[in-house]
Amino acid sequence: MSWQSYIDQSLLGTGQVAKAAIHGMDGSAWATSKGFKVTSDQVLKIVNAFNTGTLAEFYTSGMYIGTETTESGTEQEIKYKFIKQNGKAFYVKEGDTGACIFKTNTCLIIAVYEDGMQAGNCNDVVEKLGEYLLECNF
Repeated sequence: MSWQSYIDQSLLGTGQVAKAAIHGMDGSAWATSKGFKVTSDQVLKIVNAFNTGTLAEFYTSGMYIGTETTESGTEQEIKYKFIKQNGKAFYVKEGDTGACIFKTNTCLIIAVYEDGMQAGNCNDVVEKLGEYLLECNF
């Protein structure tokens, strides 16, 4: 299965994920849903936090995942409140939206849920895919 198939079928196809991306530990994008732009700097900060266990910046300043275009046409990072870490996953939220970020040995799975979706369902989908990739030595 291609990395894009994991995005389209295993994540978006469940109806529990609105946007998703899979990035390598070097920040490179392996696959992403249409219009979802996660920067390599954002990914590298997340990877560093997983690797060092240093979460203070996320608790105090939030976590930035993705960008959006403002009315003036500039790109702006999307800020989420850091909720918790549970093993290989980070959980963030902002209003009625949030995200689950799962770390495998070689990549990060980043999945966003939106208004009308359940955080727990999104988390379950991401964690299941992450555990599967770990079993496949990714």
